[in-house]
Amino acid sequence: MRDEVAKLGVMRDRLSDLPIRFEAVDYCVASLAILSGVTFDICPGEPTLLLGPNGSGKTTLLKLGMELLRPSAGRLTFAGREAGALSRSAIVFQKPAMLRRSVAANISFALAAAGRSANPNVVEHLLDQVGLAGFEHRPARRLSGGEQQRLALARALARDPEVLFLDEPTASLDPAGTKGVEDIIVRIANAGVKIVMATHDLGQARRLGGDVVFLVAGRIIERAPSPDFFVSPATDAARRFLAGDLVI
Repeated sequence: MRDEVAKLGVMRDRLSDLPIRFEAVDYCVASLAILSGVTFDICPGEPTLLLGPNGSGKTTLLKLGMELLRPSAGRLTFAGREAGALSRSAIVFQKPAMLRRSVAANISFALAAAGRSANPNVVEHLLDQVGLAGFEHRPARRLSGGEQQRLALARALARDPEVLFLDEPTASLDPAGTKGVEDIIVRIANAGVKIVMATHDLGQARRLGGDVVFLVAGRIIERAPSPDFFVSPATDAARRFLAGDLVI
């Protein structure tokens, strides 16, 4: 395991931010409640998959965990510490923005932004881990959708994350591209990085999930290990969601 972590360029000599604890967290935009009374912990271990219909608050929850947003009420803590100094997380969105430069320069920029040396060997290792070895000099914006998503994962790894938030990273990809990204996510998780991922793909959640957090209308309705959630969901809302019914 240590060798695999080293290949990913991940260091483990800093204070941990886990568990990330949501305590009665609300998030509102004007009078619209996006999240209401969210209480749960993000702990080390297998991936956590966020499921729920559109508008259930999955992306907002990820952004709060990444400290891109602040709660309207309640609080978040990071290994018992107050928010404000988080430096061990990274996030990849469904449609990441590529810098108008080469693949290697995108990685170098991410390393520099994280306060790390843009050593060519580190750049090479990161690209190798996401299947982009030999792509160093290609323009990032001319990559395919799947290749761009893999580059986005490499940029995220350049931050040396302990927690990696993923917001539907394969939603726009074909099956081959999806499998390629899923394989990378599995390797990252096996290297000790905590994955917290929002997805609409139930098959993907079955393949990747350690545990499932199911949200509806900004509230956590159910949380369970992935096999339990898919085989014997505890709530009527989850049963209807898994059956393909509309849940609002």
